[in-house]
Amino acid sequence: MSKMTKKKTGLVLEGGAMRGLFTAGVLDVFMERGLKFDGLIGVSAGACFGCNYKSGQIGRVIRYNKRFARDPRYCSWRSLLLTGDLFGAEFCYRELPERLDVFDTAAFESNPMEFHIVATDAGSGRPIYKKLDKCDNVALDWIRASASMPIVSRPVEIDGGKYLDGGLSDGIPLRYFESIGFERNIVITTRPRGYRKFPSGKIRILKPLLYRYPAIYEALKSRHVWYNKTLEYIDERVAQKRAILIAPEKPLEISRVCHDPEVMQRVYDYGRRTAELFPEHLLESFF
Repeated sequence: MSKMTKKKTGLVLEGGAMRGLFTAGVLDVFMERGLKFDGLIGVSAGACFGCNYKSGQIGRVIRYNKRFARDPRYCSWRSLLLTGDLFGAEFCYRELPERLDVFDTAAFESNPMEFHIVATDAGSGRPIYKKLDKCDNVALDWIRASASMPIVSRPVEIDGGKYLDGGLSDGIPLRYFESIGFERNIVITTRPRGYRKFPSGKIRILKPLLYRYPAIYEALKSRHVWYNKTLEYIDERVAQKRAILIAPEKPLEISRVCHDPEVMQRVYDYGRRTAELFPEHLLESFF
């Protein structure tokens, strides 16, 4: 009789800008407990913060967010006016990881866990999935693309293509991760359990601002449809014991852009408490 093949385990991380600090708190507890996954896929803030799981840098996310919370080079309207990016590209994806709070590229590249991100093709509005084995400048550009919100970010140009936030096209990529062999996944969302997205009439005002990227406008218009279907699918997989969902029990009291270190710390701590209180036997049975 042949041995049973071990099912690959994965982490699926939603974005949500500064709501992602909830995820960072959960991930730090997971790292402290030594939980090892075969792969991780992150979208937007899930990609920016999730890469620290592969590099094993506990506490780095909350540390640099608090340190630079009020630094206009990190995130500010001044940065948007001067560079075209609300979150300064050069500061966030070059100076910060290379000099100010060094990202451990050696640890990232030696960790066998796969690391994937989702970005959105600005021309077609379709999701692009990238597996990043190294953490060089090109990889950092892909992570930046995954987190580049339209209007307040320039599309990121990579190898002739232009890309924006992955949350526009596949904000919680559980189906994709399953399709490439990750059969048992822990999904971390930054919206509460039971949350559903509704269409917004405000999206119409974005049409003239997105005239160069009509597919992105269409993606924004229809986002609530596929997002809610994804949430229903996650619920199904949880009921089938094929996935575990970790989500806040109430809305996170933080805006997508936040400059208050105390608020950041509260959301991060809430993520930590959520992970610490999650039934340990469920996690153990999952592995």
